[in-house]
Amino acid sequence: MNHPTNDVHAFEAHAPEVDLDDLRARLAAARLPEAETVYRPAPDPHRWRQGVPLSDLVDVVNYWRTEYNWRSFEARLNQVGQFRTTIDDLGIHFLHRRSSRPDATPLILTHGWPGSVAEFAHVIDELADPDDATAPAFHVVAPSLPGFGYSDKPVTTGWGAERIAAAWVELMGRLGYSRFLAHGGDWGGNITTVLGGRFPEQVLGIHTTFADALPGLTTDGLTEVERRWAEETRAFYAGPRGAYAKQQATRPQTIGYSLVDSPVGLLAWILDKFAEWSDTEDSPFETISRDRILDDVTLYWMTRTGASAARIYYESHSSMDPELRVEVPSAITMYPRDIEKIPRPWAQQRYRQIVRWCVPETGGHFPSLEVPEYFVKDLQEGLAAVLAASR
Repeated sequence: MNHPTNDVHAFEAHAPEVDLDDLRARLAAARLPEAETVYRPAPDPHRWRQGVPLSDLVDVVNYWRTEYNWRSFEARLNQVGQFRTTIDDLGIHFLHRRSSRPDATPLILTHGWPGSVAEFAHVIDELADPDDATAPAFHVVAPSLPGFGYSDKPVTTGWGAERIAAAWVELMGRLGYSRFLAHGGDWGGNITTVLGGRFPEQVLGIHTTFADALPGLTTDGLTEVERRWAEETRAFYAGPRGAYAKQQATRPQTIGYSLVDSPVGLLAWILDKFAEWSDTEDSPFETISRDRILDDVTLYWMTRTGASAARIYYESHSSMDPELRVEVPSAITMYPRDIEKIPRPWAQQRYRQIVRWCVPETGGHFPSLEVPEYFVKDLQEGLAAVLAASR
């Protein structure tokens, strides 16, 4: 069905039953390798040195095949409210939950990789209509990045962070939100930075768990903790732990065949990141349920977006404009076990009006799933500070 380019229409998720049967059949027929040669009994963080341990993967595969309920997650997405529209010839999917509060402020939430709108599905209600009447309320919009989830897959190059940010401004305008707040982490934080820097007339301010440092900054004058953050971040991308990013930035099509053809391959590729990037000692399931992780993985599987999502690295890796400055009020939270932590003196070179800087005691790369109650409270308090500064 053709829709006008400015049309916003309702969307419902409902995978054909044949696709769910196919998934279960593929899981049952999976050919698995032998166990890793660094085997250690759980719990032990070193068990993951060669990737996802066989025993852990077998447990999750069996649960995925016999107990996981995809229909429950579909129902949750439909309950929140799903929509699609076409922007720049590309279909964009998004969740949209309007607040009942007359003082609510529009807010766009942007996920990253290997995330999806599944990161926000279970916190949107509290952001829109908080139990605490003194907390700020938001009209929440959570789009699926191009090539992710129920958004269309780009058929040409060019859908990098800058173009996505411009599309988000168009999206919010179509919904009647001429001025709005923005939050993101991972690629969502990158896009949120671009939103704040390029569109100060539309963006009231930002909250991010990601801060992009300018190139060439030195560690002179940093505290011991800040210096360690800088060294750990540099080591992450320079060493083997950053191999996934190099693969997806240079050969996304090659890894994409496995991610779209094999549910076990897709699960292992994503589960490895949940394990390594979460604030846990052994397994991501210490803080995130199997259902929450499988909501995310199954969304990739059902929409066949393993390859198209990986291409965001090809489009945007290391592409942040070194001249970009964010002048709108910014709240930045650096979770202690995230993979990229930027010292505040470095962040201040790009984000020129930091109104709140927060370093929690716990949490990693997926705070909305690891510490959802804290994540919501931090987002509320950070955006309250942003709004106060923007008036």
